[in-house]
Amino acid sequence: MFLSFAMGATECVLLGMMAFDRHVAICNPLRYPMVMSKAAYVPMAAGSWAAGITNSVVQTSQAVRLPFCGDNVINHFTCEILAILKLTCADISINISSMVVANVIFLGIPVLFIFFSYVFIIATILRIPSAEGRKKAFSTCSAHLTVVLFSYGTILFMYGKPKSKDSLGADKQDLADKLTSLFYGVVTPMLNRIIYSLRNKDVKAAVRDLLHEKHLTE
Repeated sequence: MFLSFAMGATECVLLGMMAFDRHVAICNPLRYPMVMSKAAYVPMAAGSWAAGITNSVVQTSQAVRLPFCGDNVINHFTCEILAILKLTCADISINISSMVVANVIFLGIPVLFIFFSYVFIIATILRIPSAEGRKKAFSTCSAHLTVVLFSYGTILFMYGKPKSKDSLGADKQDLADKLTSLFYGVVTPMLNRIIYSLRNKDVKAAVRDLLHEKHLTE
């Protein structure tokens, strides 16, 4: 649970930092080496990890102190905190409140930061006179934007959607939570590598050659 929370929260903050990186690269390209120097990006990365670990310590320590009852079988693939909180016999209002605050900090604020960064990025790209220049500028953001949609989409579905009250809805909800968790924990990290790799010209050429050979064999 600790590692899951730490890495998930850190990823949210890092995606926001990456949006700032893309904003500087496109909106202020001449100042990029000065703004995004080692003195800037090292504290940004360290701060992202520190924030994620701090949130994980708070959420995990609150959860493990709760009394549990019943057979204590976690209805999930992993020690996911929402599945664990369902097993407790105590009042979890404090846990829910802290998770709401964490959602605002690690989901709401980075999403707003990314949104406004891309508003300025898109405005700058549209002012580029040549179509080739607009295409090149947008290609530098496409990988990050795709990862943001995959990552935040699954996280918001897991922690931001309303919960069902009826038993049948709860069963469907548990299944949806498991599938979403599996997608976020397995599929999304696999797609991230593919998405970022496709920015590499050699990888693009290899993919085109592979598709071309497959087309010829068919």
